Amino acid sequence: MVLDNAESILDLQGPTAQEIYAVVEELSQFSNICLCITSRTSTVPPDCDTLDIPTLSMDAARDAFSRIYKYNGWSDQFNKILEQLDFHPLSITLLATVAQRNKWDIDRLAREWTRRRTDILQTHHSKSLAATIEMSLASPIFQQLGPDARGFLGVVAFFPQGVDENNLDWLFPTIPDITNIFDTFCVLSLTYRTNGFITMLAPLRDHLRPKDPKSSQFLSMAKGSYFTRLSVDLYPDRPGFEEAQWIASEDVNVEHLFDVFTSIDANSVDVWDGCANFVRHLRWHKNRFVVLGPKIEGLPDDHRSKPECLFELSELLYSIGSDVECKRLLTHTLKLHRERGNDSQVAQTLVYLADAHQRLDFYEEGVQLGKEALEIYERLSDTVGHARCLGHLAWSLHDEGQLDAAEAAASRAINLLPEGGEQFLVCQCHRILGEIHRTKGDTEKAISHVEAALGIASSFSWHPQLFWIHFSLASIFSDKEEFDDADARIERAKSYTVNYPYHLGRAMELQGRFWYEQRRFEEAKSEALRAAEIFKKLGATQDLERCERLLRDIDSEQSE
Repeated sequence: MVLDNAESILDLQGPTAQEIYAVVEELSQFSNICLCITSRTSTVPPDCDTLDIPTLSMDAARDAFSRIYKYNGWSDQFNKILEQLDFHPLSITLLATVAQRNKWDIDRLAREWTRRRTDILQTHHSKSLAATIEMSLASPIFQQLGPDARGFLGVVAFFPQGVDENNLDWLFPTIPDITNIFDTFCVLSLTYRTNGFITMLAPLRDHLRPKDPKSSQFLSMAKGSYFTRLSVDLYPDRPGFEEAQWIASEDVNVEHLFDVFTSIDANSVDVWDGCANFVRHLRWHKNRFVVLGPKIEGLPDDHRSKPECLFELSELLYSIGSDVECKRLLTHTLKLHRERGNDSQVAQTLVYLADAHQRLDFYEEGVQLGKEALEIYERLSDTVGHARCLGHLAWSLHDEGQLDAAEAAASRAINLLPEGGEQFLVCQCHRILGEIHRTKGDTEKAISHVEAALGIASSFSWHPQLFWIHFSLASIFSDKEEFDDADARIERAKSYTVNYPYHLGRAMELQGRFWYEQRRFEEAKSEALRAAEIFKKLGATQDLERCERLLRDIDSEQSE
């Protein structure tokens, strides 16, 4: 006995639900009756075994489509449409039927899908995706949630990841029983849970997302919550830094939020300030490219938020090894700050521009920029800025071969900072001193300074800094030809590369060098190739060239 689409008759809020439910429950007790119920809801008798029906595989989706739409070839364009339908069986059936009835070829089908999206998924009024969704929204269970329920669904539909179910009270702080409302959405199969998020299938998202995001009351509430959370002043040894790691799991949602609102609300300073904050969060906690880059660069030069947005974007690119792009953006940022007469921002930009020059092997230019920044910080009596600048200058002096001057700069930076304060800067300076003494050949002093940095960073769980500290220790042990210790340190460094692809590439390249020195050529080549692939993808040209030189050395050794 089959009860198909039984969500209506089994809706416990319906007028005759109790009687029907009792009959179904009684039928389920008979051993000689096989009762099969299909339903969007999970309100079925407790003795029934329930099965969740997944979406289709790519092959099954193609097969289902081709049984209706007689098409013999498959293309990437067509596969992409199936993916955008989330392999949802009803949507695939409807689209295939529409295409077959209209005798569309694949190009016309792709154009219609691009233009109309899920509006195309209807064969007649009562047989459409929209009608099916609206039927679920008309159920007594859904109606009991009140007039705001559809607005909450719109928020889920707006965000590509859905919403983090642990964030419901935070996203909607004024809404009582918000958790129960979202539980009911899942009962009705309007949403589902995956990896801690409440989300929905792509066709439902397309139908339910707000047509005018600015007018959506609850999306505005969620946007405000995100903006508040992003406004934390991020710096590793300040409050809120560790908590800001939430961005690593919700970055796709936040990026989409800004991608939309920088388009429809482009004159809002709050939106662009929030955009700068988002890029800053990624810089510290999840290094990757962002789609917002062209929009930031496209802002008029006189826009209030442009210098800050450009600076944060440049630093994000720096963190993934895109040094040429970083230098270009910082040069533009410096020009804007000079025009506005903001000396503090000019000095900060000079410091980071000096770093970019140093990474591109323009050491002399880097030193000159650092010295200009130092003069500004001294004039402003900014002790912390002065110390930070000295730390960055020490790197440039080290790479230019001025080791005594580099050591003096890093040591002075530590002495300028208050005891027990600015621990992140102190940590960086100890690592710089470690590298300086390593270059001087004083291994014991090098290890002492790097281990001092390790003691500070371990207390704060600064993953990128811990990576570079273990990277430095691995390099020191390699210099001593203590390769087992070097390998152990580089493996430890790799454990801190989650969300930091550039760092992983650097670790692989260094490990490849260790193995090359040990004449383990196949292993060395494997690591170097993987590192080169990462650097190529990130646009890290200097690192890629260094990796390619290593690969040539390996090939040369193997051919002899």
